[in-house]
Amino acid sequence: MSVAEIEVIWLTLKTALVSTVLTIPIAVWLGWIMARKRLRFKAVLEALISLPMVVPPVVTGYLLLLTLGRNSAVGNTLYNMFGWQFTFNFAALVLASLVVSLPLAVRSIRSAFEMVNPAYENAAATLGAPPLATFFRISLPLALPGIISGVVLSFARSLGEFGATITLAGNIFGKTQTVALMIYSNMQVPGSEMQVMRLVIFSILLSVAAIAASEWFSKKNRYLRK
Repeated sequence: MSVAEIEVIWLTLKTALVSTVLTIPIAVWLGWIMARKRLRFKAVLEALISLPMVVPPVVTGYLLLLTLGRNSAVGNTLYNMFGWQFTFNFAALVLASLVVSLPLAVRSIRSAFEMVNPAYENAAATLGAPPLATFFRISLPLALPGIISGVVLSFARSLGEFGATITLAGNIFGKTQTVALMIYSNMQVPGSEMQVMRLVIFSILLSVAAIAASEWFSKKNRYLRK
């Protein structure tokens, strides 16, 4: 592989890792709320969470650009007050990946919490355990396989993100060009077929490895719970 390909691969991995780390607490919180809480506008919340999963990724990126671009009220305020910018930089890459991959993580984690028998949580509450202790000592460990699965799905989705990324972060080589964007760019350049194929093979192998790791951890946790 060329130096340029290695740099793009590293940027893609770094983006996916940072995005996934930021996604975990948000997805766990939302998944638990959707599984355990009775909210008046629960259907609306669920629709908003799932929206990036069903609309074209370009639409998601465009809405983020309208909301956080320098010409928007929110984006301009954040830049003037804190110097934060969420367009055409690494922060934009992470934000686009986070928003697009979050629904997959939330759905998996919600299902995991729904499979936890509430009787265990009720028993802990009866014995005087505070809600926070019950969550971290009972609910979270029992839901761990589903949480791992959601984390891996989020990571894999971030690796292949394209539409929202190119809209919010652009396709700037050395700055915001990920593997997916490099494949897209080189597909239009004659003589770049081998480079495209190498990146495609890398993407497939990494995705397969992530899914295999998820299955291994899930089986290991199921075995430990027996």
